[in-house]
Formats: sequence, C-alpha cells, structure tokens
Amino acid sequence: MLARTTSYTTFGIDAVAVEVEVDAARGLPTFALVGLPDQAVKEARERVRSAILNSQYALPPQRFTVNLAPADVKKEGGVFDLAIALGLLAASGQLDPAPLASVVVLGELALDGSVRPVHGVLPIALALRRSRRRLLVPASNAPEASVVDGVDVIPIRSLAEAVEILAGTRAITAARHPARRGRPALNRYEFDFEEVKGQAHAKRALEVAVAGGHHVLLIGPPGAGKTMLAQRIPTIQPKLSLEEALETSTIHSVAGLLNGEPLVRRRPFRAPHHTSSAIALVGGGSLPKPGEVSLAHHGVLFLDELPEFPRHVLESLRQPLEAGLVHIARAKRSVSFPAQFMLVAAMNPCPCGYLTDPSRRCRCPSTKVAAYLAKVSGPLLDRIDLHVDVPAVPFDALTNAPEGERSTHIRARVQQAIVVRRKRGQHHPTSQLRTKELKTYCEMAPPAVELLKSAMHELSLSARSYTKILKISRTIADLAESNQILPEHIAEAIQYRSLDRQLWA
Repeated sequence: MLARTTSYTTFGIDAVAVEVEVDAARGLPTFALVGLPDQAVKEARERVRSAILNSQYALPPQRFTVNLAPADVKKEGGVFDLAIALGLLAASGQLDPAPLASVVVLGELALDGSVRPVHGVLPIALALRRSRRRLLVPASNAPEASVVDGVDVIPIRSLAEAVEILAGTRAITAARHPARRGRPALNRYEFDFEEVKGQAHAKRALEVAVAGGHHVLLIGPPGAGKTMLAQRIPTIQPKLSLEEALETSTIHSVAGLLNGEPLVRRRPFRAPHHTSSAIALVGGGSLPKPGEVSLAHHGVLFLDELPEFPRHVLESLRQPLEAGLVHIARAKRSVSFPAQFMLVAAMNPCPCGYLTDPSRRCRCPSTKVAAYLAKVSGPLLDRIDLHVDVPAVPFDALTNAPEGERSTHIRARVQQAIVVRRKRGQHHPTSQLRTKELKTYCEMAPPAVELLKSAMHELSLSARSYTKILKISRTIADLAESNQILPEHIAEAIQYRSLDRQLWA
C-alpha cells in the first residue's frame, strides 16, 4: 500500500516542499530511506520505529520504502520524522491515508512518541499562506507559525495525538494568531542611554547615525565606553513594524534562535567575537545558513576591536554593506539572505590604545600605529559614514555628572527626523542616497556652500568625504527640522569625520 504526505525543508530562508512517499510491500522486513538524506535524516528510521512502538501502534514485518522527493534536494535534520511515522501507519493500514493529502506535517520524534520542535517553521508557514492546507507542527512551534494569517496551524504534542486528529477522534484546537492584535510590542530594554556618563559628543553622533541609517566607527582608548554606547543603540532606533518583525523572525527561525517566542519583538543586536570566520559573519556552508550580518537584519551589528578581525573576514562585509543582502552561490542552487543592518565598529587608536588619552602615555612606535590602522582597508572605511572620537571620561564626569537623557526622548527625535525625511519624498535612509539624488534632497544655503568649500580646501578632503559630509549634514538638518542644510549642520558633520581630519592617524 502506498501513502503520501507533505513536509517541508528550508534552503537559506526559502521553504522547499518535500513529498514523503511510503510504500509497504511484501518481502523481507526492511526499512529503506531514500531521497538524498543526511545522517540525521537516516537516523529517523530508529527514532520513528521506537516512537511507533512506544505509542502503542504496530510496525508489521513488511518491506517499507520511504522516498523524500525531490530526490536532488539535500534533506537534513529531524523535521521529517512525524511525516514519515504517519506515512508508515497509513501504508500499513492503521490510518486512513486520505487525510494526509490535505495537511503539511513537521516535527521531530522522541523515542517515546512525543514531538520535539524544529527550526524554520515561520518561512514554511509564510509559504503556505494561500495553500488552504492545515499545518501540523510541534506545540512549541505553534506560536511561531500562527503569526501568519491564512494558515490553519494545529499544535501536535505526540504521534498518538496526530493520529487521533487525522482520524477525527480528537477535537482540533487551532493555535491563536498573536500577530492579528497589531504590531509586536517593544520589550523593555536592559540598557538605557541615561546610564552613560559624559560622552555628549558620541551620544549625539549616534543619534545622527540612527536617524540617517549611517554606519559608525567609534575610536577611543580602552574603558572610554565604546561598547557601552553601542549596546544602547537599539534603544533609540524606531520600533519594529510587523513587516520588519516578520522578516527578522524568519531569519532567526531558520537559525533556531527564536527561543519559543513567536516573533522577534525588538531590533537585534549582534556582537560576534573577532575570531569569527567569514562564514560565521556573512553566512554560508554546504547547506547555507544565515550569518551574523543577516541575524542583525533591521538591527545593529557591533564589531568590537575592529582591526583584530582577520582582513579577509572584514572584506567579506563589502557586499552586505553595499547591497543590503548576502548572495551565496552553490553548484545546484543559490540563496540570498537579507542583511540591512547598522554597522557599529569600535577600535583603539593604536595597539596599546592610549595614543589619544591625555592621562596615559602611548609607547607604540609610529610604524606599529600605521600597521595597526592599515588592518582596516580603505574600501571598508569608505562604507562607514561617521568616524567618532570617544575620549576617556574624566573623574568629575563619572562622579558629579547628572543623569543622562533617556533613550525614549532620543528615539522620539529620531522618529520625528524620519517623518521629516518622508514628507520630503525621500523614502529610504539618507545614507543610501545615490549621487544623482544629492542635488534633489541636499539643498544647501549659500553660507553652507562656502563653509564646505573652505573645509574641502583647508582639510584636503576627497570627493568621497564631500559626499559623506553632505549626507550627514542632511540628517542633522532633518533632526533640526530644517529644509535647507545650514552652516552649523556642515560644521557638525565635519566633526564626525575624524579620520579625514587626521587628528591622530
């Protein structure tokens, strides 16, 4: 007897349908599993056999052949266990095969017949929005799948429960749809900018960076607060929209990082160690998985000790920074991961870290300082708009400074700047303005033109620096709700290009 049901796997963040065919025939008792399975799928034979027997069902002494089609797509993980078990029961006459044709089945089986959660349920649910097929998923994955409208999600806790639901002997309780209640609420953040003592210049720079979607490089001695500042950036970014939350949650679902939550409810903050490989940072592998740049989608990627990252790892960031996605090509198939993130990098001004610290003496030879700075290539620095000096905080600022401004107040100004930008007809971040758009959106008052001209001459700034300063000035003008770029906006923007001004390099 032949039974069929449908399961799914993921390739990148794309859902791929897999037809599970189970044939029970006369012959020596065997259990053959074909269809390009990896080792974890091959081991499903033992998990399924034990789960069936421990659920008080029988596995007749027949020749069972399980085919996972299409045969040229690599199958991995335990996501097919429940579908295989139900197919075996249908093929052996213990379950009516007809209901299996109208469902999609996902789930890994434990030896006692209980169903364990799997990765990548959200992109599968998104792929099923218009199929009108019920989705049987592990109960732990049901909140994740139920955020998608138009999908009838049935939570399953055991193999026996799945059989009873398909046989019609158990009432079906569909999972709730939390996404229908509106945008996901912003969780309370652990950090707040009011905790940062001093560093008014750096905090203002980060406000400008968030408002315009600019990438930032923080430069300062150890202990100045670079990491502390970076950790608080998500608290001043605009709240996630439902669409952004779904995009981010899809990536985290594939990576298995939702941790039981139906959606990512706040902007991600990813801080990989400087020993991370290029694949860990941008994604890849034989079966491509998202890297840190994609896990930071719609959030912040923080690279501390930037020059300590291997040069080839840093160079792999060029495409994500330029295009907002990672494209990975393989022999049989290519995959793209979204990667629209804010890069925040931090570094010391020299190997010992004290070149710009007035209270500590730097002992690094000039040749070592130059070699240290050269670890970060010019093309990568070209993609970072703001170079911000973060000096050591003096004792008085640590002990006597009043509480800083709360993140909610800063975020309100950021959101208002975005409103100003959109009223102007500019619907993408200022950092992404193309050259031909600069004239349209970056109108300068005559005194501002003169100031920028003087700065270009006095500081020997390049054409690249001119473009960066213009974009930063446009963001500062938006924060001031000014239609024109004024001289004070140009002057402030120049302060955020410390590498161009060569104050310490």
